[in-house]
Amino acid sequence: MPVTGSVQSVQEAEVTLPRRRLEQLWRPEMLEALARAYWAYTTKLFLYMVRVVYAPDSTTVVLFTKRIPLLRFHAPQYETEEDGTGGNVTWPIDRGLLVAREGRGRGHLRIRVKALAGRADDAGATVVLVRVAVRNFYPWLRGSGSFARFGAWLYSRTQRALHVVVCNGFLRSLSRLEFPEPPVAPDATPLERSR
Repeated sequence: MPVTGSVQSVQEAEVTLPRRRLEQLWRPEMLEALARAYWAYTTKLFLYMVRVVYAPDSTTVVLFTKRIPLLRFHAPQYETEEDGTGGNVTWPIDRGLLVAREGRGRGHLRIRVKALAGRADDAGATVVLVRVAVRNFYPWLRGSGSFARFGAWLYSRTQRALHVVVCNGFLRSLSRLEFPEPPVAPDATPLERSR
């Protein structure tokens, strides 16, 4: 845990998926479902005290209310590999109470899925590597100056430790392959509601 500069965090797991689910996984709508599952897991883990507010141009993690934005991300970016073996969803970090001033507009949170070559069983299931990574994050809790050494210790035992718990729990939950339904706008057409 550095006393200055950005911090990184990476958790990953190998998940065995039926081949039919694997082929669906690389579509943007499945990456979106994976992203929703991550935020749904986070909300449930924190007993709905921490919630996620979606907007067309952002995703914001709030404490109880929109007035307490812990982390605000720009709109997620979905990418799939041309060979159909991987994809990711990336939330660029914007700002929030947990982001230091020098970290605003820097860094990202990314969930990456990648089929592992040659890792299929006789039943047709394939092993997929799922990685949750935070890169180039500047934690506000760490502080600066003479407080930074203690702040780094405090951050690593609170916010960082909670992030690891969330990510590891989310990765374990993927074995159930339960993705939440997408939110539907109140003014959506019947076709949009059925998607």
